Parts: sequence; C-alpha cells; structure tokens
Amino acid sequence: MDIKVLGPGCSKCQNAEKIVKEAVAEMKIDANVEKITDMMKIAGYGVLGTPAIVIDGEVKCVGKVPKKEEIKKWLSK
Repeated sequence: MDIKVLGPGCSKCQNAEKIVKEAVAEMKIDANVEKITDMMKIAGYGVLGTPAIVIDGEVKCVGKVPKKEEIKKWLSK
C-alpha cells in the first residue's frame, strides 16, 4: 500500500502524517507512508487545499486532518 500525505509542513500537515502513521501501525499494515511537500507535485494530484491524503493513487481527503477511525476505514478497503 502506498500512502502519501500532501502538505507544505504546517502543523495540520504534520498532525495528519502522525495520525496516518499511527493508524498504519495499529492495523499492522505493510504500507509506505511518504510526505510530499513540493507544491508542484501536490498540484499534480489536483489538490488545492492541504493537508491531503492519497492512498494508492486515490485522493481520500483534502483540506482537513481526518480522524484516525476514518483513515482506518480507508485502509481496510
């Protein structure tokens, strides 16, 4: 599983990355979690607001920090 956390590095983006990593660890999922800070790469996903979460190429969340339960639902599909 490939997970990308998109954001320039603000506190919300850092929090989103932390929650994603916690959810992956709790579910014992083999996943690559990558932080993308390059605004050109972020725009390449069609994302205008950050933080954003992309799982296996699909944008799941834009402009907010998702709850851990929400992330776990995405990871279980």
